Amino acid sequence: ILAGGTDLMVAINARDGIDRIGHVLDIWPLRELRGIEERDGDLRISALATYTDLMRSELIHRRLPALALVSREVGAWAIQNRGTLGGNVCNASPAGDTLPLLLAAEARFVLGGPRGERIVPADEFFLAYRKTALAADELLLRIDVPLGGKLVYRKVGTRRAQSVSRTLVAVARSSRGARIAAGSVAPVPLRCRQAEAAVAQGGDVRAALLRDIAPIDDVRATALYRGRVTGNVLLRLLERS
Repeated sequence: ILAGGTDLMVAINARDGIDRIGHVLDIWPLRELRGIEERDGDLRISALATYTDLMRSELIHRRLPALALVSREVGAWAIQNRGTLGGNVCNASPAGDTLPLLLAAEARFVLGGPRGERIVPADEFFLAYRKTALAADELLLRIDVPLGGKLVYRKVGTRRAQSVSRTLVAVARSSRGARIAAGSVAPVPLRCRQAEAAVAQGGDVRAALLRDIAPIDDVRATALYRGRVTGNVLLRLLERS
């Protein structure tokens, strides 16, 4: 499925991607998959909303400003103009910039196919490395983000934007407590349930976080670095939220 193409075209052009990818269905022209609206206490963001759409949306800036800020840090202008929120979700990279934010916000993904529509909570969508709950005959139609509370976010990379993250952390605060999510520290972006419990119980948040995540060594950072920095970032975000 081709949306903006910022991930798929890279795979097609890669030497090992040409044979792996067969037929391509381009959904970019589908106007039904565009639009941002507020309804029933949610922000409803259609799957083909681009990062530029998110940055320019007055509704996003007013109701979910963290998502506009995240979108500014995703690649260069060309990527922002073509890359879509739905594509970022379905690509399911552990380092996907928007994914910790959607997890912390308890977003819901509306999927559609021959059997009709179904709703999958964000924390049930990412099953394994680049594997999701999306069936082969389904499309992601919309992302519904509940409104209310405060949402803060931090990306750590080699520079502020146009870089793959070394770690990503998002924190949502509401009357129900803190919801914490992280990326680039496990095979999938994930909710940090033990860290959330530590916040609620006044426990050792950093130690609990290290039990949630499973960072690795790679060309961008060591596992030790990721663990320490993710803990530092989380504590600062908790102070801000």
